[in-house]
Amino acid sequence: MDKVVSKDGTEIAYDTSGSGPGLVLIAGAFTDRSFNVGYAEALSAAFTVVNYDRRGRGDSGDTTPYAVEREWEDLDAVRTATGARYACAFSSGVMVLLQAGLPFEKLAIVEPPFRVEGAPPAPERYLERLQEYVDAGNPGGAAELFMVEAVGQPKEVVDQIRETPMWAGLEAMAHTLVYDGLQMRDSAVPVSLLSTVSAETLALYSNASPEWLKDSVRQAAAALPHGKVEGYDGTFHTIPPETLAAALTASFTGAS
Repeated sequence: MDKVVSKDGTEIAYDTSGSGPGLVLIAGAFTDRSFNVGYAEALSAAFTVVNYDRRGRGDSGDTTPYAVEREWEDLDAVRTATGARYACAFSSGVMVLLQAGLPFEKLAIVEPPFRVEGAPPAPERYLERLQEYVDAGNPGGAAELFMVEAVGQPKEVVDQIRETPMWAGLEAMAHTLVYDGLQMRDSAVPVSLLSTVSAETLALYSNASPEWLKDSVRQAAAALPHGKVEGYDGTFHTIPPETLAAALTASFTGAS
């Protein structure tokens, strides 16, 4: 593990693995860099993979007050420290990548959850309620709100997860759910933002994801000046590491 100091003094932790051109992985909501270990391992055959903890997660710091721009600066600090040429962002992490506007040569975005037609309605007062749980010192409440009302997991499943060792880790980063909510803005497809992205961008979805989520990816790709959309076999909101590695290797390096 290495660390780089972001513009506001926050330490951002990252791992590097593999060899080849640098590729930064940007996690989505409620995940730290441990979530991307499988992707890092699969991608390391073709890339020097940079897998970092977004602020407030894992081994990274979390200077207050939070502002969305701080995460853009974090990504820039990681990019500058490692010389990474490419970036791949997952879920709401896509908005960190796109809004940062950094000079990566090529991008990949995996299932950004923009609320297009057919998407389930956003939870009522979602951001406000998350913040209320955080302010009250109830990270479990914030975690459950996200998992049940935003993601759609059955409450009984969440109750089971509460009884497992992983729950403590989820609670530890539950406050960052507010950060992702702010990064996502109003969760609409950000057509104006996407139109400014000059890099070639591969937009990916899992064939097992709901139609609205796949349409979110299609609409995002259509708004990108150099966007290409592809679907792959996988599970809900997840593309297998080996499949993603093959797709990015072909798209970014031209190798198969």
